[in-house]
Amino acid sequence: MKKKAHYDKLNPMNACGQQQGMQGEEKQEMNLKTRNTIFRVMYILAGSFIYSLAINALFKPHRLLSSGVTGIAMMLEYLFRIPLSISVIILNIPLFFGSFRFLGKRFTYLTILGIMSSSLFLFLTGNWALKVENSIVAAIFGGLISGAGTGIIIKNRGSLGGTDILSIIINKYFSFSIGGIGMAINAVILTFAAFLFNVEMAMLTIVAIFVANKTVDAIQEGFNHKKTVIIVSEKHKEIADELLKKVKRGITFIEGEGAYTGKERKLIYMVVRVMELSRTRDIVRRIDPAAFLSIIDTREVEGKGFYIKDLL
Repeated sequence: MKKKAHYDKLNPMNACGQQQGMQGEEKQEMNLKTRNTIFRVMYILAGSFIYSLAINALFKPHRLLSSGVTGIAMMLEYLFRIPLSISVIILNIPLFFGSFRFLGKRFTYLTILGIMSSSLFLFLTGNWALKVENSIVAAIFGGLISGAGTGIIIKNRGSLGGTDILSIIINKYFSFSIGGIGMAINAVILTFAAFLFNVEMAMLTIVAIFVANKTVDAIQEGFNHKKTVIIVSEKHKEIADELLKKVKRGITFIEGEGAYTGKERKLIYMVVRVMELSRTRDIVRRIDPAAFLSIIDTREVEGKGFYIKDLL
């Protein structure tokens, strides 16, 4: 070790090379973070545009409401003709300070980006409208499109402010569920809407909010629907080999022991897409009709073979 230390002192180029290598890794990491931030900003802008399009093109012509602060801003526009793009910003100003204080700078900055961009797009698309005569159709597709925009924003660590900020802060300090808080706030807004306008409007708004929430969930979970399969069989090796050849999914052996028999055996653990489930089941039944299968819904999987590009 002493000789190596002496050698490093006599060869400053070696230490210099190591330092340059570290600087190269730091630069690469910084470039990756910068690229990710740029993509996040682009996605948040796209999500804000999609959300604004749903509000102006589908909700407003049928005098429907969105959820949260945007819903309050829409009521103000219907009642007092206060521009939606302005009231959205004004109503969110107190929440900006709360977000900055309790949720951190990064989340607040991305939220400000989401709110400011959505306000801009609400102004630019203010006169856009789709010719949809049926209010139910407008509520369903308005919820679908607005949910898609909101989902894109949330997936990229931003938000549209409003009740999102309030719900997260309350959840952080009082442990109430975020979804429950949002539902309670929206219930109050819809109650006021029923009194100020009409019950039908409030009911259609419930439909729109329900569809929007389901769409947000779908985007957060991804489009690669999958199942976790656990197989217990005496012929585990033969089944695993066949599944690797035909289904071409990764397989893990888990050591198990029968509680009644005390016999040790290996369990097959794998995750497949829904379209691959039937082939997996057929292979298992063909090799071992007595095999035990447990098929479990899996909400989210990340890794090789389960990225969006792998599913196209």
